[in-house]
Amino acid sequence: MMKRKICVVTGTRAEYGLLYTLMKEIEKDQDLQLQVIVTGMHLSPEFGLTYQEIEADGFIIDSKIEMLLSSDTPTGATKSIGLGMISFGEVLGQLQPDFLVLLGDRYEILAAAVAALIAKVPIAHIAGGDITEGAFDEAIRHSITKMSHLHFVTNEDAFKIVRQLGENPSNIYLVGSTAIERITGLKLLNRIELEALLGFSLLKKNLLITFHPVTLEHQASSQQFQELLEALHDLGSEVGLIFTKPNADPEGREMIRRIDDFVARHSNAIVQTSLGQLHYFSLIAQVDAVVGNSSSGIYEVPSFKKPTVNIGGRQKGRRLASSVISCAAEKTEIKKAIREAFMKDCSNTVNPYGDGNASIKILHIIKSIKDYKGLLKKSFYKVGEI
Repeated sequence: MMKRKICVVTGTRAEYGLLYTLMKEIEKDQDLQLQVIVTGMHLSPEFGLTYQEIEADGFIIDSKIEMLLSSDTPTGATKSIGLGMISFGEVLGQLQPDFLVLLGDRYEILAAAVAALIAKVPIAHIAGGDITEGAFDEAIRHSITKMSHLHFVTNEDAFKIVRQLGENPSNIYLVGSTAIERITGLKLLNRIELEALLGFSLLKKNLLITFHPVTLEHQASSQQFQELLEALHDLGSEVGLIFTKPNADPEGREMIRRIDDFVARHSNAIVQTSLGQLHYFSLIAQVDAVVGNSSSGIYEVPSFKKPTVNIGGRQKGRRLASSVISCAAEKTEIKKAIREAFMKDCSNTVNPYGDGNASIKILHIIKSIKDYKGLLKKSFYKVGEI
């Protein structure tokens, strides 16, 4: 009996962390063959060549798709999508997968979805239906939903939104977030091990900071980020600051330049290009709060029962745990939120994104589909009167 080929696409370090457990489950299943396509930031020296982490985890990469231009503009991002579509079309023709697994809302994933749609490869989409009003990721996510055939959503609100987009409820599955399961499966580094690895001594109070470009807001990402940097400066040298670099979106490189300049002038700050899941989660466990606008602060940090300072509107619309403190991208408001985070008791926090078994649920559902090609022709599911 021929194994069914399940192809997983990943373009960023964060996305790979969300896919890791599912990839391992597919890999060890006797009825399935895992295929891996790596693209985007994974292949960029500027962002740490993180495809090497995928290989170090024991995965065989079937194809590497170079599509990321060294550009910080909307034009560059648009050209990258075009390059990605061309290459994904070629690679899908070579690999001939039975199913393509895509996660989230990145423009690299949009390119893969378009190519798969034209190639008649059924798509399983993870984390559709989420709302992020401050970034063009929102429109990309919903677009991928309309090109997909199975939908694995993280929460009840997302289920309703995917259904409202016209997708048949029989193909929408509430599985929770794949982010949670990796947390429970890792043996985290202790403080001494982490300090040795970072070459940095944690202080009495410490913050982990990740701030990505806000691609739809009127105020430029660099302006919002400058407000954050000024707030962090005002905290003083007694607070340790660990930055991770932003995504490869418009203005991302300008933000990296500002981080490097800030770290060069502050002995209490360091920057990491790519931490990897183990080191990243180990840091969350050691710091006093996570600060920025990354989805990780919404999905993952609540499981550590640590506060998140969620800045600006990038994540607006997502379901938030009680540990999340939202504030405007303004220096005074950010400082106020950080002070609140330092005093916040998160011991009773419940993560609203599931029980940590999402990948097993996804695998069982994919395996239960006998006729993958039968999913390709969809009817618009009408909710109420139109």
